[in-house]
Amino acid sequence: MKFGIKTLDDYQFSGKTVLLRVDINQPVDKQKNTLKDITRIKACVPTIRELSDKGAKVVILAHQGSDIEYENFYTTEPHAKVLTELLKQEVKFVEDVCGPTARTAIKALNDGEILLLDNVRFVSEEQTLFETNLKLSHEDQAKTLLVRKLAPLADRYVCDAFAAAHRDQPSLCGFEQVLPSAMGRLFEEEYSVLSEITENPGRPSVFVLGGAKISDAFIMMNSVLGKGIADTVLAGGLVGNIMLLAKGFDIGASSKAFIEKKGFNQYIEDAKELLEKYGSMIELPTDIAYLDDGIRKEVKLSDLPVDKMLVDIGHETTQKFQEIILGAKTVFTNGPMGIFEEEITEYGTKNVWEALGKTEAYTVIGGGDSITATNKYDLSEKIDYICTGGGALIRFLTGETLPVVKALMHGSTIKEK
Repeated sequence: MKFGIKTLDDYQFSGKTVLLRVDINQPVDKQKNTLKDITRIKACVPTIRELSDKGAKVVILAHQGSDIEYENFYTTEPHAKVLTELLKQEVKFVEDVCGPTARTAIKALNDGEILLLDNVRFVSEEQTLFETNLKLSHEDQAKTLLVRKLAPLADRYVCDAFAAAHRDQPSLCGFEQVLPSAMGRLFEEEYSVLSEITENPGRPSVFVLGGAKISDAFIMMNSVLGKGIADTVLAGGLVGNIMLLAKGFDIGASSKAFIEKKGFNQYIEDAKELLEKYGSMIELPTDIAYLDDGIRKEVKLSDLPVDKMLVDIGHETTQKFQEIILGAKTVFTNGPMGIFEEEITEYGTKNVWEALGKTEAYTVIGGGDSITATNKYDLSEKIDYICTGGGALIRFLTGETLPVVKALMHGSTIKEK
């Protein structure tokens, strides 16, 4: 047991039916019915393989697509094909979640066999509106259709979906109310790594924050600076632009209009408070890049504004950020330094990432765009840990006890059948 939660070492699995919740949500090419990335799928393979090797009948539950818009939902059928290739073992698939087809397939499993059910978000109980509007207790989640239909067929519940640990939904928090539960190897590893970063980071501890998920960045800055987890924050991308606005720099009409259109103006006051409290600990860009008729140009802060969209940090800022990263003992990175998808605007992100690959510090990458950048620059083998979590990661760093962690603690107290 770790952190008050049982692990795979605490149970016997041979001959047992195990409901395994994973997070294998990946970008999908719907025209080809294939996945554009398989990073998260690779990450959960060790847990699936271990359960299968120990003789469990493994039933995998997963979601695909954000439920901000229903059109984002997609079947998990291509995921089963990828898992089959990675595991070198057939992963069965059924086009059902908890109906008769799914239940029949679960009952037919032999020891060591693996079954992936279809997208759990096809069930209304797994959607954000259900979660936020009803706010069911974990006890009430045990009464939902999903749990009532599947739990009686299972002996154990294992959650390996740390990336979804901030969600409070039946497939994540309901089964632990009725089944002996444990965290999978990925969940255990991510929990351990992030606990070490927050409780005992090597010093200096540097957080590199950028990208376009502004709310996440400001939540994180408040937390890691306020709790003394970070010694320095390097602010790039839109995060850096908003911080510059808060410091009184005119970043130009185009960039200000973009920030306003996205509704990010609300964070300017937050940025002012952060700069007032922790200004000496926050490194801002000293030069910024923009495109002029397709040509990259850079401007120092003293020469602002420019009436062009700011797309990257400049060479001077990049060198400064690199030096700080190379001198650190711990580096956590969430978000790129600009529009790294295009060669003309990737300089800052590419070179900051190269420093992450060279530094002797313990390096952790978190967030979807950060993982994409890591893969683009072929640096996954040089980063010490790549965290699959996004929202869960942010909330963990604030010190919040995540809903799935609470549920797993409860499930760890349930006696085995």
